Amino acid sequence: MKNIFKFLIALILISTFSCTDSEVLYQPIDFLFVGKYTQGLEGPAVDVKGNIYFVKPTHSGSIGIIDGEGKFDLFIEYLPKGSTANGIRFGDDQEMFLADYTGHNVLRVDLKTKEVTVFAHDSLLNQPNDLAICCNNRMYASDPNWKNSTGNIWKVENGVFELLEGNMGTTNGIEVSPDEKTLYVNESVQRKVWAFDIDNLGNISNKKLFHQFEDFGMDGMRCDQNGNLYITRHGKGTIVKLSPNGALLKEIKLKGKKPSNIAFGGKDGRTAYITLQDRGFLESFRVEVPGRAFGGY
Repeated sequence: MKNIFKFLIALILISTFSCTDSEVLYQPIDFLFVGKYTQGLEGPAVDVKGNIYFVKPTHSGSIGIIDGEGKFDLFIEYLPKGSTANGIRFGDDQEMFLADYTGHNVLRVDLKTKEVTVFAHDSLLNQPNDLAICCNNRMYASDPNWKNSTGNIWKVENGVFELLEGNMGTTNGIEVSPDEKTLYVNESVQRKVWAFDIDNLGNISNKKLFHQFEDFGMDGMRCDQNGNLYITRHGKGTIVKLSPNGALLKEIKLKGKKPSNIAFGGKDGRTAYITLQDRGFLESFRVEVPGRAFGGY
């Protein structure tokens, strides 16, 4: 009897310590107050040093940075005349790439000198809006026409835009799977997420409906290293987590109603950072699996 009693006490203690030490996941918190100018807050991306970058923190054309100690500053005060950034991605050599929707460019930024140059330009684009990136700095750009509720998908490689898919809905969030064999694109107005096969040359085919929502729009989205897809639900104030098969796994309720994009970072890549366009804060929450881009793109 005494041994059984000791066993039960030990079991209770183990259970207590396990509960105390367990990590709270998917619980949004206010990560940092950026400021009152948040209508265009977008495009979060994390470099290999853990710095978080995002666009329009103080005014149109600005790029903000939050360092590893949580200090906010302006990384770029003004982009070149005629340029306005939206999505941000980092390439193989940690070059920053920006989707310049007013200049119809992908811009390249040297992180050391902050020099901004045009990596690719094509006046046939509506924007571009957001970017996905994979091996050898091959990129994919979403290109919505908000007025007509239409959009396109472009490949950006070696400084050249190539139209891959036209006559779509309002293409917005865009991402590549961890194995770089699938391209995901969402249509904000039509509330659909599409999946395409990617071949060895970076071309896409076999368009198939991945998931469809009944209400509210969508914005930016990112994969984790297991291939789960996190999608911002603009207007609803949630982040949806979909499995690699398109099944709804979880919906995380944020404090704000207008999340615009998401990125993964932190010391282990398991912190999700969300830009919102209605509160002045970046929100964050913890997840089980690091983001696909952690330590790379």
